[in-house]
Amino acid sequence: MTSDPLRPQTGPVPHAVSHLSAPFWEGCQSGELWYQRCEACGLANFPPTEHCRECLAAQVGWERSGGSGEIYSWTVVHRPVTAEFEPPYAPAIVTLDEGYQMLTNVVGVAPEELRIGMRVQVQFHAVGPEVTLPYFTESP
Repeated sequence: MTSDPLRPQTGPVPHAVSHLSAPFWEGCQSGELWYQRCEACGLANFPPTEHCRECLAAQVGWERSGGSGEIYSWTVVHRPVTAEFEPPYAPAIVTLDEGYQMLTNVVGVAPEELRIGMRVQVQFHAVGPEVTLPYFTESP
């Protein structure tokens, strides 16, 4: 028996915007996934920081991601910690092809079909007038 596919949250959901993360959130509003890359050592950097996590250089620039990757790990939540989230949902760590990982949610897939290494692609869903979140769904 297969359950229904996971759905995006309808919002509003808690999130935090800072001077460091503003380019990321602006990109999501435009349907683009952005991350930082160190200009000194080349490390892909996410979440956004002021300095590279590898070499501590302050020269980190923004790049647009292709939005493809694979599931590194996930869980399915049936009893949310906060009332803003409607279960079930599947928080996941996705390893993007550019070499960074991000915590996100998987949608469009039944929970029992999720697996480590599943190829996924970003898709964006508005959860309020000013917030658009990146979710991931199985790649075609």
